[in-house]
Amino acid sequence: MLIDTSAMVSMTEANQNFSKVAKLADSKGAIIIMKNNAPKYILTEIRGDREDIADDSVIDHISQQLMTRNQKAYEVLAK
Repeated sequence: MLIDTSAMVSMTEANQNFSKVAKLADSKGAIIIMKNNAPKYILTEIRGDREDIADDSVIDHISQQLMTRNQKAYEVLAK
């Protein structure tokens, strides 16, 4: 996967210049916000077209995959 480094900003920059970072996200499609030199958040626009929204079966499938992959963590949280 190729990462566009011009679409990466620090947490400090995002906090101090959010409108600038939001405009950058508009132009790039998405921005990666770095914290402690590691990717932490993605800022992206929520689009209104329904084509981008997954249906319930896709969400159920992804949820099941996450639960299976992270079963130990869920068990700890359930205690």
